[in-house]
Amino acid sequence: MQFDRRRFAQHLSLMGILPARAFGQAWPAKPIRLVVPYTVGGAPDILARLLAQEMGPALGSVVVENRSGAGGSLGADAVAKSAPDGYTFLVTTAATHSINPALYPTMPYDSVRDFSPITMIASTPLMLVTASSGPFKSLQEVLAFARSKPKQLTYASAGSGTMQHIAAELMEDL
Repeated sequence: MQFDRRRFAQHLSLMGILPARAFGQAWPAKPIRLVVPYTVGGAPDILARLLAQEMGPALGSVVVENRSGAGGSLGADAVAKSAPDGYTFLVTTAATHSINPALYPTMPYDSVRDFSPITMIASTPLMLVTASSGPFKSLQEVLAFARSKPKQLTYASAGSGTMQHIAAELMEDL
């Protein structure tokens, strides 16, 4: 994949991240930060590292910075409060901009006012899986068991307010 530095800068300018006059200046003049508001090794982190690898040859230093905590809110808040100079980007999920604002009465940032969307990098599906040797072979079987024996099933998620947590909560209504 060929990365076009000038075209990328033009897109940023159109999105209001870089002023148009910045084309006459050397950009980037310092490292670009891709903030991931989650721990190392998850899907957002892996995607950010792949993106940084592709952007690096054209733009110079692109640094992935993981700032996890509070369901992604700590990293998102850091980006919201960063200098609006076109050097800091947030690589995130729906949690920081849709789920958290719906779950928590107060947020340290405004998910609409404090950010300008650039692009969707990827779409990652959620899957419900179990051991192949286990008793369930379909979602219907899982739901039937859960209805007949409430509070007997457990699940793992990345934490409160994450997509996995919300999906499990929604399954209770099925």
